Amino acid sequence: MNKRDLMIYRIVTGLFTLMTLLGVSLYIFQHEMAVEMFTKLTYPTYLIYFLIVAKLLGLVAIWTRKSEMLKEWAYAGFVFELILAISAHLNVGDGEFAGAAMVLVLAVASYVYERKVYGGAKG
Repeated sequence: MNKRDLMIYRIVTGLFTLMTLLGVSLYIFQHEMAVEMFTKLTYPTYLIYFLIVAKLLGLVAIWTRKSEMLKEWAYAGFVFELILAISAHLNVGDGEFAGAAMVLVLAVASYVYERKVYGGAKG
């Protein structure tokens, strides 16, 4: 195992986790703002609750690595959600897509380095 790759993996995955948890905390603690944002983006507001649970479970799957399949689906789910978020912001033209784009880059980097460090399979 390459120590440099492990360090990069932990840093980008930590930053990805932090940014994701900040988003989840916004959904919970500034709920009215999240509702306004989802409404402006033309998404149904009931998705907020699903996203809270899905993002938290996805982070658990990535960090615990108990199931290779769940980890892969977690990364895929985050990528799909972030691409949809970027697309929604571009569609309404609010210029607020940069945050989602940054988190997408972190998610992809985390996945790439996870594959480098752990070989894509749990021992």
